[in-house]
Amino acid sequence: MDDPSSRIATALDQVGPRLKRLRSLRSTSLAELSERTGISKSTLSRLETGQRRPSLELLLPLAEAYGVPLDELVGAPEVGDPRVHLRPHQVHGRTVIPLTRQPGGVQVWKIVIPTSKSTVEMKTHEGYEWMYVIAGQLRIVIGEHDLVLGPGEVAEFDTRVPHWFGSTGEAPVEVLSVLGRQGERMHVRARPKAQASGATARA
Repeated sequence: MDDPSSRIATALDQVGPRLKRLRSLRSTSLAELSERTGISKSTLSRLETGQRRPSLELLLPLAEAYGVPLDELVGAPEVGDPRVHLRPHQVHGRTVIPLTRQPGGVQVWKIVIPTSKSTVEMKTHEGYEWMYVIAGQLRIVIGEHDLVLGPGEVAEFDTRVPHWFGSTGEAPVEVLSVLGRQGERMHVRARPKAQASGATARA
């Protein structure tokens, strides 16, 4: 039978790396995080390196600063909770949070792209994608089109056209991505009059 104290110790040991990874993804310095949370830079550094054990009074302001649930910081089990918990994972340095559970058909993700992901690397694949900018500035290259979209703006395109999307290099960006791998498209009530190279962008 598992030793509860051992499981707790293991979970606490993972908090530091998890905090460091979150700060890196958000491109936030220790000084900026200290200003937002009221926790000294030395304490934050010791938390990330495991030299300081996490406590509730330290983790609560950090969870608020990062905009994540407290249980995500400590890796708490989801025992007895009927809600659907969709865990983020890393894909090529980006945080991808799946919002759909069923395989096949239209898939939806929330994607957090760090500032550093600004190098254009074009790709193609089957499908049709719809992207909505939640926060930040999204740079999206589709064929010969090089666009920058802000919060509330949308792009949709045939993914067989060479494309890339990422940060402008100035700040992180958060987007909602809807991908129909078999070419399914979003159903909208009104469509723009002009379209070019299978891609459109609109507010």
